[in-house]
Amino acid sequence: MDLNTLLFGVYPYVALTVFLLGSWIRFDHEQYTWKSDSSQLLSKKGLRLASNLFHVGIIGLFFGHAAGLLIPHSVFLALGVSDLTHQWIAISAGTVFGTLTLLGAALLWVRRMFTPRVRAASRRVDLHILGWLALTAFIGLSTIPASIHHANAGDASTMIRLADWVQSIVYLQPKPALLRDVDLVYKLHVFVGVSVFLFFPFTRLVHIWSAPFGYLGRAYQIVRSKRGLVRG
Repeated sequence: MDLNTLLFGVYPYVALTVFLLGSWIRFDHEQYTWKSDSSQLLSKKGLRLASNLFHVGIIGLFFGHAAGLLIPHSVFLALGVSDLTHQWIAISAGTVFGTLTLLGAALLWVRRMFTPRVRAASRRVDLHILGWLALTAFIGLSTIPASIHHANAGDASTMIRLADWVQSIVYLQPKPALLRDVDLVYKLHVFVGVSVFLFFPFTRLVHIWSAPFGYLGRAYQIVRSKRGLVRG
């Protein structure tokens, strides 16, 4: 088995298995650790800006990657979206949301590293995962020049290969050969991105599973105050 097959044919399944089983085991055995470990009470300085940048950026990247890589190529063509148009959309959205994620993650890392009260309450894994997410965003942004070069040359084959590879992993029909000849920067981005799933169950990221989506559709709560009724 060569390195390309190991990294892009076997490793993704190792990471996804740890992601799913690890999350399940942690929820089952360590529910008191199933939280975001917010440090807002320790220090609010710089938190709102950094947190908003990070969350807007990473949510945009997640849904952008999911749509761009998992929706079959034929669907885009049927909707009238050409390969080059698709690539330019990916470049533009990736630049915006990748920059937001990188800035937010870097600011959050610096805050946890150099704010004494926050640093004292932080675990090593908190610093590690923020640094890894920042690295993932940085390498992702590093793919932009190559993607622009390909788009200007009218070549969308790399984007199509990446999408086909992701779909082959999801459909349990891995085709690591699709990534054999793509530029190294894309391979690095894929590797560090897949590794996020490997680290996920051991970090604060598990709180994503418990995102309060139901809160958006909840009924109004009536809160009584000395000045009257407040709807919230």
